[in-house]
Order: sequence, then C-alpha cells, then structure tokens
Amino acid sequence: MAGSAMALVRTPEQHPAHAELLAGLLSVPKTLPSKYLYDEEGSRLFELICDQPEYYVARTEISLLASIAAEVAHALRDRSVLVEFGSGASVKTRLLLDALPLLSAYVPIDISQSALSAAALAIRGDYPRLNVMPVLGDFTRHLTLPTTIDGRSIAGFFPGSTIGNFSPSAAVDFLARVRRLFGQGSKLVVGADLAKTPRVLVPAYNDAEGVTAAFNKNLLTRLNREFGANFDLGSFDHVASWNAAESRIEMHLVSLVRQRVTLLHRWLDFAAGETIHTENSYKYSPVAFARMAAQAGWSVERRWISDNPEFAIFALSAD
Repeated sequence: MAGSAMALVRTPEQHPAHAELLAGLLSVPKTLPSKYLYDEEGSRLFELICDQPEYYVARTEISLLASIAAEVAHALRDRSVLVEFGSGASVKTRLLLDALPLLSAYVPIDISQSALSAAALAIRGDYPRLNVMPVLGDFTRHLTLPTTIDGRSIAGFFPGSTIGNFSPSAAVDFLARVRRLFGQGSKLVVGADLAKTPRVLVPAYNDAEGVTAAFNKNLLTRLNREFGANFDLGSFDHVASWNAAESRIEMHLVSLVRQRVTLLHRWLDFAAGETIHTENSYKYSPVAFARMAAQAGWSVERRWISDNPEFAIFALSAD
C-alpha cells in the first residue's frame, strides 16, 4: 500500500500550499519542499543547528566572510542597495554591512514572518542610517522588490549555502530570475558548500544532540498545526545520508511502522520504512558552480575558499 491514498472529501484545495503539499505526499517517493521546514520554531531550531559542533557550514562561512569582507565590499563598492535572500539571524549580514558604509538600503527577503521581523528590527537598531525594507515572501516562487529602490544599483547576498537546497536545474532557474530582476551590471554574492568526505558531511546533518532531527520532525508538527494533519511524530525518524551520484546530502523522515495519516481531508498510507524526502543540500566543486552560474547569465568575478572544511564564497557579475 506504499504511496497509495484515498480521498475522504472531494473538495478543491484553495490555499496555494495545498496542491504543493498533496502533490509531494502523493508522489512516489514522497517529498516535501524544504521551505516548509522554516516556520517560527523551525527557524529557531536552525539557529541552534548552526551552533552544533558537527555543523561546520555556518561557522566556516562566518570565519571566511570575516576575513574577506573588505574584498567582497570592494567588489560591491558602487552598490547602493543590498538585497538578501533569507535573512535568518543576520550574523553574516552584519559583516557585509560593516564593510559597506555607503549603502543606503537593505532589503531582507524571508518566508518566515517571525525571523524577518526580528532580523529587520535588529538591523534597524544597529544601523539607524540604513533604510531597512523587509519583504515577506517565498523567493523560490516569486521575486519582487520594493518600488522605492527602482533605478538604484543593486547587489544580492545569498549566504548559508542555501543555493544547495535547490536542484542544479532549479538553482540555474533561480539565479537566472535574480539576474533578470537585478538587471545588467548587477552583482550577487553567494555562499556555497563544497563537496568533501561523507565523514564530515553526514554528521553535520545528524548531530549528536538531535537538533537536526527535531528540526526535520518539526515539519510534521507544522503540518498538524496548519494543515489539519495527524502525524504521530513518534512514528517517524530522521535520516541523513550522502548521495554520491547526485553530490548531495539528503534528509528524510522515515516511517517506523505501517500507518495511515490524514492531511487536508485525504488519507496517506505509509509502509514501514517508507520515507518523506524533506531536503537536499548539494555540494559543488568550484568549477561546477561556475558552470551553473554561467548557464544563468552570471560570471564569477572573484571566489574565496576556506581551509578545510572547504567552503566557497563567490562574487558573481552580470556583465
């Protein structure tokens, strides 16, 4: 019965997320978009993940950016607006803002209202001369900017290796949409994790304290709360694995028993051992990332790579 489902009520789904969620959970194998991991609690748990000793990604990027902030700022020296995709806790943002004192506006874009509001409030307090214009939205679907920045020179900032959550083709599509939005001559700074041994990669997504497991399972809590599901969190477990063929870490929620769950007035059947694929984190080589950027109309103007564990920051130009 794995992958089968029966409709309880034949009603059209009105909320834009409904069709997306049902399509993923009715597919074989089952999937859910990783963006749904980031409700208020998910955002809080992700910040805790960044503090775990196994999760090298955040601290490596922060350390690298701190050492090259002046060089990155030089690449963006003529920009007046900084647009950040996914504001988070804005630790890395501050490193860049401190190096760009002539910026007039900062536009953080985030899907989480709580994370966005907290980040915007904190930045306004620390940078009172900066015009902070937060945009609540899903940048994986639509890219919009405040009309008040029309005509200004824009730089984008996409840290955290969030680009790795896209499939390579979706990453190209996203980068191409950013290029069209920003226009000719724009700049984009992207943080991207590089491929390395699974001995380093897998523990980063399966920490000993279980914070990543709680982060992943919180997705089920959100489905229960917001979409009328009845997932039993004790019947699912978190799994992280390295897919060498695709050069990505995969996160799954595995059903521990045969069970039936309801979501949006529908039955979803799970076999014991069946999984919901919740997130990918692609790991690139510098050459592969540059090739992907070129497909989207960007060229690599500069790149900086940390010592082991290797992480890269790319300054892209749309010339």
